[in-house]
Amino acid sequence: MNLFTLLFTFTVAAHASQAPAAPTQAPPAQTPSRPSAGVQNQAQAKYQIGAQDQLKITVYDADELSGTYRVDADGYITFPLLNRIQAAGMTLADFQDRLRSMLSAGYIRNPQVRVDVDEYKSQSIFVSGEVRAPSEIRMTGTMTLLKALAQAGSPTSSASSEVTIARGKKLPPGTQPSANPSDNSDLIRVNWRDLQIGKVSDVTLQDGDVIYVPKAQTFFIQGYVRNAGSYVLEPGTTVEQAIALAGGLTEKGTTRGIKATRMLNGKSTEVSLNLPDKVQAGDVISIKQRLF
Repeated sequence: MNLFTLLFTFTVAAHASQAPAAPTQAPPAQTPSRPSAGVQNQAQAKYQIGAQDQLKITVYDADELSGTYRVDADGYITFPLLNRIQAAGMTLADFQDRLRSMLSAGYIRNPQVRVDVDEYKSQSIFVSGEVRAPSEIRMTGTMTLLKALAQAGSPTSSASSEVTIARGKKLPPGTQPSANPSDNSDLIRVNWRDLQIGKVSDVTLQDGDVIYVPKAQTFFIQGYVRNAGSYVLEPGTTVEQAIALAGGLTEKGTTRGIKATRMLNGKSTEVSLNLPDKVQAGDVISIKQRLF
């Protein structure tokens, strides 16, 4: 063995003697965490349980406790060992924690519990107006306005971009609702087209919300434009934008002397318009021919 080989062998041996010893045993296993609302999707975890909902409760390693349980009219379920437990008004995550706490109090050591909704029966919203399938829609977790409109078949081509959500007011205990239904609800107005493009945040719906999609207001444009006809009036539409919707001016059209027939104080009146002016519902806009 030459000198170089001896030096190399000595160096490797020295480093090996300084290296930390490998652990002789694996670290103690961690206790598996209980199934939590995080196992469910976030929509379900935040869902508020109501009467007549059917819950699927899984207690791991306790098949005799696992099963489906109907929430009764009073908001309770009847559960083995624990008898009647209030469930209505609680989120799935909170009820899951409550059930686990009650089982751990002298019944099961470190119980592993999961609660899901097997059938949604208690909460719903209503969609009416200019949608393809007006209906009552059961809430399955967190329901947003866009989801509700999609489930109702989406707005029709004649629908307004602005929808209203009538939401019942929460009255103080002992307060009687007003005889006028409009006094018992708050109206929320939302432009659903702005929701689609992310211009504004989607609206989270609540049990009992009534969504109404009205028929769009329209205006008519005639004369020297490429596509005369009736058009949906979006809020803030100007005369210039109305001309663009109609395909623009023809070769003989002019932006001078634009007139509109408009209802004012119940009378049909002719008004003069400039390009920046706002179009009003029911306007009949006339585009004239240029003189040369």
